Amino acid sequence: MTYKETLAWMFTQLPVYQQKGKVAYNGKMDNIQAFSTFLKHPETKFKSIHVAGTNGKGSSSHMLASILQEAGYKVGLYTSPHLKDFRERIKINGKTIRKKEVVRFIEGNKVFLEENRLSFFEMTVGMAFDYFAHKKVDIAVVEVGLGGRLDSTNILNPEVALITNIGMDHLDMLGDTLSKIAREKAGIIKTDIPVVVSEYQDEVAEVFSAVAASKHAKIVFADHVEHKTYKTSLLGNYQFRNVKGVLSVLDELKEFNVKKKHIKRGLMRVVVNTGLLGRWQILGKKPMVVCDTAHNKEGLAYVTEQLAQQEFKTLHLVLGFVKEKDLDRILPLFPKNAKYYFCRPNIMRGLEVVTLVGKAREQGLVGEAYDSVNKAFKAAKKKAGKNDFIFIGGSTFTVAEVV
Repeated sequence: MTYKETLAWMFTQLPVYQQKGKVAYNGKMDNIQAFSTFLKHPETKFKSIHVAGTNGKGSSSHMLASILQEAGYKVGLYTSPHLKDFRERIKINGKTIRKKEVVRFIEGNKVFLEENRLSFFEMTVGMAFDYFAHKKVDIAVVEVGLGGRLDSTNILNPEVALITNIGMDHLDMLGDTLSKIAREKAGIIKTDIPVVVSEYQDEVAEVFSAVAASKHAKIVFADHVEHKTYKTSLLGNYQFRNVKGVLSVLDELKEFNVKKKHIKRGLMRVVVNTGLLGRWQILGKKPMVVCDTAHNKEGLAYVTEQLAQQEFKTLHLVLGFVKEKDLDRILPLFPKNAKYYFCRPNIMRGLEVVTLVGKAREQGLVGEAYDSVNKAFKAAKKKAGKNDFIFIGGSTFTVAEVV
């Protein structure tokens, strides 16, 4: 098979959460455990950091990878979803897995994958772990796909776990309260392995503390720890919360020699070292054009707060969401005195633009509807003056179509 044929097989034959949503969510560990055994347990052949959370886990994972690279280590990085190319999910020292490696893995394991009906995410986790083991990485930073307790990545036995912000997202799969969601995220806490919680939240701190105590695991709430202040090249005021969690994780990596100079340089070279996209990413100036992948209430609250601090004549917002988002909680975050360009991301889960327009009007947000993200973006650019500000967001998949 060619690389294109391999991807087509992966995306169309088996359920993919980012395309289909809840129907693709397995919620069991049987398949990945069987696959791990078949692959001879690659996850035991490298050290790792396991990262979960509602918001901030992607940025935090990339920060950690960048810093460890600066310290001279060979660093694997597994994240999801991808924006442009599947291979963004699996990297070593910022370089994506080669196309021939993706083809080799699928061809070599296709019989097992078909017979056991593995999900897209399960096969991708197996691919990443096998690749990291084969390439002998010193450490891998592994981001949870969804939740934690039943996530395929949770076969790891890491050096340290990191849990970032907890918010109301994926309620249909993880629970309808912060406590229930936190308990799912806390599922990555392992016996005698330290866990860092980036942000102390009254509603969930007790959950994390109780699970950690039951596992005899040291727990650190990062915003209760004093650290030297570091700047990061990642834009957005919300990143300072992620930096605190990252620094506390590094404190727990006892076997790794990471110095202040590595931290300073690593935080300022996150994009250069890892290729991270879509976090308050500037796409143009005059007018200023920014995109951000924040897609739930907590993440978008940070983004709209940042928008309110910008200087511009007129604000233009290109918004598209997926179907399962609670727009009654999200849309009130956005300003009424802005021009809106509503659209639908081009995936099965994309929310119909007619529905979005109706929901927006209920919140006093008025704008035009477009049948694609790019048409909405082009309209915004045509109407915006050089002193205006254009923001594109609402979904990872909306951003993916413009970066």
